[in-house]
Amino acid sequence: MDDAKPKAEGDERLSIDYSGSCDLVGYRSSLPDEGGGACELNIGPQHLNRLGLLHGGFVSMLLDNGCGTAVRRDAGDIETGVVTVNMSVNYVAGVSSGRVIATGRVVGGGKTLKFAESELRDEAGRLLATCSATFKILRRS
Repeated sequence: MDDAKPKAEGDERLSIDYSGSCDLVGYRSSLPDEGGGACELNIGPQHLNRLGLLHGGFVSMLLDNGCGTAVRRDAGDIETGVVTVNMSVNYVAGVSSGRVIATGRVVGGGKTLKFAESELRDEAGRLLATCSATFKILRRS
């Protein structure tokens, strides 16, 4: 966790959510009991494109974060640095309100590269988007 920004009492965010992007967008990462990683967002008007739908950039970011959280968990340390090397997104359906959640899982890889997939769904469980991605694990020296 960033020492410059101490965790407030009752704040259950993961330490990886202490970032400028999280503060700006308002997503929240989690570690589901069933494994993998997740990222959720309560959609607000600031997240919508000109058609009134969740902007594709936010969709992509949520999927990326769901995968990245799963990769960190798989590495055995949620603080592990990981970077996205490649990501392919498939947009399936639009959404304009409510809460969405991206769930990610590791599907392969070795010590320094991991392959992950995630799905974005709305509160009713409707599939909105999918992605497959490659991540590089940054080992501390």
